[in-house]
Amino acid sequence: MTLIETNELKKIYLLGENEVRALDNVSLKINTGEFVAVMGPSGSGKSTFMNVIGCLDEPTSGRYLLDGIDVSKMERDALAQIRNKKIGFVFQGFNLLPRTSALENVEVPMLYNNTPPRQRKDRAMWALKALGLEGREHHHPSQLSGGQQQRVAIARALVNDAPLILADEPTGNLDTKTSVEIMELFVRLNEENKITIVLVTHETDIASFSQRTIRFLDGHVISDKATKR
Repeated sequence: MTLIETNELKKIYLLGENEVRALDNVSLKINTGEFVAVMGPSGSGKSTFMNVIGCLDEPTSGRYLLDGIDVSKMERDALAQIRNKKIGFVFQGFNLLPRTSALENVEVPMLYNNTPPRQRKDRAMWALKALGLEGREHHHPSQLSGGQQQRVAIARALVNDAPLILADEPTGNLDTKTSVEIMELFVRLNEENKITIVLVTHETDIASFSQRTIRFLDGHVISDKATKR
């Protein structure tokens, strides 16, 4: 089943008199349960593509269907609801609230859909335990290692049962050993929980954990191939 479908997607920026085509007629499909790496040099369009499929940016033209819903021209409030229900985000910088415990950080997405407090806590505890952070739930980010902070961020992405995780350079701030551990965790979530994962990376060894690699250049998809694990 197709989870992500883009048809002739364009994103054009005007810089003075110059027109920059960040995305230029991008048409592709990503199926439910796939693990896809998105690669390309700076300015290739990969980050713009991630912002559009994450409902953080609106395409200039073309269509984007997420789980069968055309979100291309949705209003801001509707997009916020789609993001909350359908997408979990994991960023390079973790984006955790510094004065808030791991448990409370994981609870944040559920605050936006009025999940009752008891259920919020139970779901957050489940997610932290699933990611090997049992006993760390009351630690603040400064009391956690980089790998543990990223696990909290992944728990936060999982807690609403979103079918899609978008990960933007999730190992960029981590050492090699921790990076491998985080990527193995993504593989497990993909294989066992059937979560669709789309991951942006500059690193070929990180992309090798995926099932498929899509490469961007100058706003175009220049290759789309199965990954050799």
